[in-house]
Amino acid sequence: MRMLSKVLAGTASALALTALLAGPAMADPPPGVTPKATDVVGVGSDTIQFLYDQLSHNFNKTGASSKLYSWDAVPQGEMITPKRGCSSIVRPTGSGAGISALETSQTLKTGTRWCIDFARSSRGRASTDPACAANGICFVQLAGDAVTWASRAAGTNAPASLTLTQLKNIYTCKVRNWSNVGGKSGTIKAYLPQSSSGTRSFFLTALGGGTTPITPGSCVSDVNNTLIENEGDAPQLNNVNAIFPYSVADYIAQVYHSAHCSASNCGYPASPSCIPSGKQNLFGCDLHGALAIRQIAGTKPALPWPLPPPPTPPAVNNTVHVNKAFSAPFQRIVYEVVRFANTADHIPTYLEPLFGSSGYVCGTAGQGAIKAYGFLVLPSCGSAS
Repeated sequence: MRMLSKVLAGTASALALTALLAGPAMADPPPGVTPKATDVVGVGSDTIQFLYDQLSHNFNKTGASSKLYSWDAVPQGEMITPKRGCSSIVRPTGSGAGISALETSQTLKTGTRWCIDFARSSRGRASTDPACAANGICFVQLAGDAVTWASRAAGTNAPASLTLTQLKNIYTCKVRNWSNVGGKSGTIKAYLPQSSSGTRSFFLTALGGGTTPITPGSCVSDVNNTLIENEGDAPQLNNVNAIFPYSVADYIAQVYHSAHCSASNCGYPASPSCIPSGKQNLFGCDLHGALAIRQIAGTKPALPWPLPPPPTPPAVNNTVHVNKAFSAPFQRIVYEVVRFANTADHIPTYLEPLFGSSGYVCGTAGQGAIKAYGFLVLPSCGSAS
């Protein structure tokens, strides 16, 4: 139910984020519902899809006539019809695919609205993205996050911490054994999410110094482009030699705020066995699987550290948060991406009540949801560039 109802009237900031308790969560618009031309539709990043589901769920409760639907990034390969009157497209999986869908989106027959209004992105602007200028796109700041690496929690040959250089050498295949970077002897099995993943793009760019991404070596696998970012339950990752990049905020949301279920019964719609308890996040499952997040250059990705044991439902641990002092190259901002508009902040007028600095997402209720899904609140929320 990635349904982001747009109370495009801006008064909904009083909604408490923890209006989390409703029936089972559903992915995308409810069955039988196709968004109207006047609704706001987004696609893209896996990392922030569940945050957007929650924002949508809360926002729709305001009863606004215009709603926003945030199509999930998965299941991969499915066809979706973004709005009534639009052609069906392959569901965009990941930030890159979402941004491409935004850029190439068809206009509805009325000529006044688009089939896709925004993209969710867990990466910043790439050199290949059009500028925030006429006929271009703008990245609107949503929340703070960090990306680190993860290895198997119960038994791993990896060390407790790796430096940027060591990570780069692993992902360019210059280092192939954990014993060469302070771990136990074992051939490293380096994995990446599928190629449109914003987390993959950000991680490789961080390893390349922040501007130019490294090219992964032949020893690195994304399992035929099927690994989904921030999901640690793939069998390949349950290995003493595995390493995989992971969003710190997403890890926190899964382990400390979300119901424990499997991908097969989580969200399409959710199985009755996957309904959250108490104040757990309504959307998303704990899919961290066998993985645990690790340190970079001795800096802790989250606080408190070592991480406390996961709570027992219906308890929620609200103390764990992204460490603002984590290794700087691996800190990031996640975004909504919109078409450039000739407005003061370059956000289209009809999206201002949602994404603007005084809009719903940057208001009290939106910021509450951002915290519940593990992300950091930004003073610059709503800033577009």
